[in-house]
Amino acid sequence: MTDITSLPFHLQLLVREYGQSTYQLILGLKDIEDLAERTKRAAAIVQLMLRLQPALRDLPEIQTRLWNHLHAMAGEEVTLEAPVPLRSLTVRTEKPARVPYPRMAPKLRVYGAGIEALITKALTIEDATEREQATIQIGRTMKFLYRQHNKENAKDVTILRHLGELSGGQLRLDPALVDSENLFEMPQVTGTAKAFIVPQPTQATQPRDRRDRERDRDGRGNGSAFGGKNGKKRKKGRSQEPQQPPQ
Repeated sequence: MTDITSLPFHLQLLVREYGQSTYQLILGLKDIEDLAERTKRAAAIVQLMLRLQPALRDLPEIQTRLWNHLHAMAGEEVTLEAPVPLRSLTVRTEKPARVPYPRMAPKLRVYGAGIEALITKALTIEDATEREQATIQIGRTMKFLYRQHNKENAKDVTILRHLGELSGGQLRLDPALVDSENLFEMPQVTGTAKAFIVPQPTQATQPRDRRDRERDRDGRGNGSAFGGKNGKKRKKGRSQEPQQPPQ
């Protein structure tokens, strides 16, 4: 058996998933010279891999996944006429490029880099009306973020000052207009939603055992042997007259 610890990391995962016996069968494909026979043998191994992992049957494009796993374990030099496209193995062997992280922190950490990106986008708007509406939306978002970060409400003049600092003084609004019309406040939802009333179960929808207990208790059950509220039995025949005390 092959020592899997000497294999590349991506092959170690595949061998552990399908087993060393399956890996030995895949390695034997390179000894088959005829391409059609090699592909036929590879198709049988793919079916074996699917039996070893029955939970994979519900996955989309499972045949593409299994054939590419077999291709990765067999190696680039083993050519196959697979019914699905095979990916290049360089994706698995090459070291991925380093993810670039921002080197500079945002000017005002409370708003983050997202607000700076919005301000940069707003500065490219040439129409004055659209630019003003964009500035209002940015200021509204800044006030919301300030409130979430500091757990207290921010004054409009504070938001306007921070907006001027981040935009280099290019995005401006009239403080009196912002204060009088509450431009930095989130719009309130108009209309009242109807209250949801949980329907109460009627006698027809009540559980059967509960109805039977109520009928037995109240004496209203059909065919019940109890007739009164106190659970006394009814006697057949005419009702007895109350006895008079002796004179």
